[in-house]
Amino acid sequence: MGSVVDGRRTLAKVRVGVPDLSLTQVSGMAAVTELVDRLGVIAELDEAVGPIKERDRGFGPGELMVGLACAQLAGQDFLVGLDRVREDAAGQKISPVPGLPSTTAAGLARRFTDPQWTAVEAGIAAVTERAYELSPAARRARLAASVTIDLDTSDVEVYGRKKRGVAYNHEGRRVGRPHVACWAETEAVLAAELFSGNDDARASAPAMLRRALKGLPRAVRGARIRLRADTGYFDGALARAALAEGAEFAIGAKRIAPLWRLLDGLSEDDWTDARDMTGAQVAVASYRPNWWPTGTEILIRRVKLDISQVSADPRSRRRRTLHPNQRTLPLDELGSADWIYAYSFICTNIDVSTPAKAVAVEYWYRHRTTIENLFRDSKHGAALRHLPSGYKEVNTAWMHGALLAVNIAAWLHELTGKPDGETVTGHGIRGGKAMIATLRHRLICVPARLISHAGQAILRLPPGHHLLAGILTTLRTLPAIP
Repeated sequence: MGSVVDGRRTLAKVRVGVPDLSLTQVSGMAAVTELVDRLGVIAELDEAVGPIKERDRGFGPGELMVGLACAQLAGQDFLVGLDRVREDAAGQKISPVPGLPSTTAAGLARRFTDPQWTAVEAGIAAVTERAYELSPAARRARLAASVTIDLDTSDVEVYGRKKRGVAYNHEGRRVGRPHVACWAETEAVLAAELFSGNDDARASAPAMLRRALKGLPRAVRGARIRLRADTGYFDGALARAALAEGAEFAIGAKRIAPLWRLLDGLSEDDWTDARDMTGAQVAVASYRPNWWPTGTEILIRRVKLDISQVSADPRSRRRRTLHPNQRTLPLDELGSADWIYAYSFICTNIDVSTPAKAVAVEYWYRHRTTIENLFRDSKHGAALRHLPSGYKEVNTAWMHGALLAVNIAAWLHELTGKPDGETVTGHGIRGGKAMIATLRHRLICVPARLISHAGQAILRLPPGHHLLAGILTTLRTLPAIP
């Protein structure tokens, strides 16, 4: 014991003892293991992908994907993180995929063929359907009422001239480009593909949409399905594909000359204030590019900006939203007013026949940021912010692992939800859904002691940590796979 000197406590010297192999730094992995078992993630992936080796021994495709996802959920940034995870002896006992080495993971990933990478989506679809079936009835009813598919890409910068499957993008950065389709209401990934930096996502967007629709649970395929995409997908082929699949679409339009001319035919009475966006107004113009489906309308949004918000740099992104007649002028020549309008155009076949409907569609389209949050979570929560290998196949596995980590977080949210919309994660933001970084801090990477008593494994957590117990209790009430 220490002594008290002048009101201050002096501690005895601290000694470092031998490592305690019963301690683990990832006690929350028990919840991930329970979730993976309840949903049959490994078995579904194995069945969908098929064998990747001649002999049925060792790790399979499902264990590879889940092992990569679990390592990233635990905060590992590189393939070597798999080896660091293996050093946690107690943690391996509660892991869904114990003992996966980094070299084995890289070797297995290189055995995948292109059709097998696509088959990963079929396995994820089967798990997503089971998660939907296990969700509360009220939640299933809301999800079945309307379905939104978001398409987007995100660049992942890499370094090294010998990395395969990457290229320089328009900004001069050497990048790989994940192309993702997600179910916006659940924030779950339905389809994904890894491109290089100079690949155009528009070429594969129709096929990506069809694959995403196949990944939806059968019970919601008859719902109202709507597609959202930004200006990078401004292509009539995607709109026609959506129409052929019975889906409505809203696709951002590039600011081409015919669209700017539409503004001349609008009066001030045609504009209606937008919802929950200060200084924004919405209008509708009847114009359809020749290569777009019949019934396409142009939804226009203008936002009032202060002159001080506009950069003098002609390369500024915000400056490109100004009318062409004003875009090239110096700021002091933009007019005597203190504000100016920025414009955006959206091609859609959704009903915008009244101002109220147009405002509702614009408000819905503006929430396309859901997929941007998904990319943020996969990069800063998982480890999709880089591609760790020189082989494209290994990087593809890494991408699928990161997106599977995002799906695990989404499934955990769906299956541990409460009627009021909160979850047992209890942080009370974003509809009760925790980002991966929050889950890691509050659930997964909580140290604990793993002991055995009367043949039962018991985790002893630090005082004040009750989240894991609540989640395990909720998950164990779900029916097991027959």
